[in-house]
Amino acid sequence: MNNKKLITLGFASITVALALLFSTNLFAATGEKKGSKEASRLEALAKFTKVISIVEQYNVDNVTIEELMDKALNGMMSNLDAHSNYLTQKDYKNLKVQTNGEFGGLGITVGIKDGAITVIAPIEGTPADKAGVKAGDIILKINNESTLNMTIDDAVAIMRGKIGAPIELTLVREGEAKPLKISIVRGNITIESVYTKSIGNDIQYIRVTSFDKKVIGEVTKAIKKKKSTTKGIILDLRNNPGGLLDQAVGLVNIFVEKGNIVSQKGRNKADDEIYTAKPENTLTGVPLVVLVNGGSASASEIVSGSLQDHKRAIVVGQNTFGKGSVQVVLPVTEEEAIKLTIARYYLPSGRTIQAVGVKPDIVVFPGEINTTKNDFALKEADLKKHLKEELEKVDGKKGKDEPLEDSKLIITDETMNKDSQLKAGVDIIKALIITKGL
Repeated sequence: MNNKKLITLGFASITVALALLFSTNLFAATGEKKGSKEASRLEALAKFTKVISIVEQYNVDNVTIEELMDKALNGMMSNLDAHSNYLTQKDYKNLKVQTNGEFGGLGITVGIKDGAITVIAPIEGTPADKAGVKAGDIILKINNESTLNMTIDDAVAIMRGKIGAPIELTLVREGEAKPLKISIVRGNITIESVYTKSIGNDIQYIRVTSFDKKVIGEVTKAIKKKKSTTKGIILDLRNNPGGLLDQAVGLVNIFVEKGNIVSQKGRNKADDEIYTAKPENTLTGVPLVVLVNGGSASASEIVSGSLQDHKRAIVVGQNTFGKGSVQVVLPVTEEEAIKLTIARYYLPSGRTIQAVGVKPDIVVFPGEINTTKNDFALKEADLKKHLKEELEKVDGKKGKDEPLEDSKLIITDETMNKDSQLKAGVDIIKALIITKGL
């Protein structure tokens, strides 16, 4: 019996010894790993300092240490991703003007796509829109300056300027044999972010051109005004470059009662956030179609993708731009800063938007719908009226035109036939209304 106790104690002693040995080895390995990581950091910093020193000493041009550091920082930031960059004193000042002040501009939102400065979307009614700039255009030159290796902030700084001052863009456009040169006069950019129209008696068309602070209020007002007669809604987000995240979340919540709308995940847990729907903010459950294209970016992609994931809307059009990352501006000194991507957006299903975009449920390319009109293919009820008009023409009497309804308030069949994506959306809404028995 005593032998058994001794054997048991012996096993216990060996187990404790092994545990202590394992713990010691684990702490040692952890310490070594930490030390190795720190040593690696020091080696990398030493290498960086050595390269700077060699370039400063032997480079053919006399470049100062300050200039070399600016170039090094700019290269490091721009190689992280398309939206991170180093802001010099001039860049940082321009950014402050853009966010806080009034300036002359063209009315376009740009981004980096496949390494080129690309127009995400022209803002409706702005100088660029009126001059014919289109979503997807690649900006090859600004005036006579090439945009190759130019950052977004550099391009924006050149395009921004005094109101009334002219500028020339050289654009590469899909389907065009050679680059296009477009002259634009800078203007004061004011945007009408939301406007609504009626299609027939029971379909409401809501166009959101950008996500500024007025979107939720304007859309809420529009839906409540027509709620008693509305059986379906077309939400048009084409060429909408994005804007405020809270407005995008609120717009989804108008149509979705519960569940996640979008989440934000970064390397640091402090940057993680989940935005959810609240039932009290939901206004309507009628059938919904969302129109998107390659100019729909950022907040537009969050709205269309979230509604798609919730199976609350049918998304119609073309694949969206693919910008689903979160940037913050972090000051380095009082006059310099970095713009850094700290997180990415994820839709309720867990998919990301970044570089992928939102794929529509039904792909429809832009264009007109060919229709043939026969003035004599008339219904019996219209025949007498038509013959009277024809008789007036023969007798030389000028018939009075039927009063046209305000085009700011309605969308006619003729307008829809010029917009194949809108026409497809309306046809889908009509089918859903019939299916639901509304």
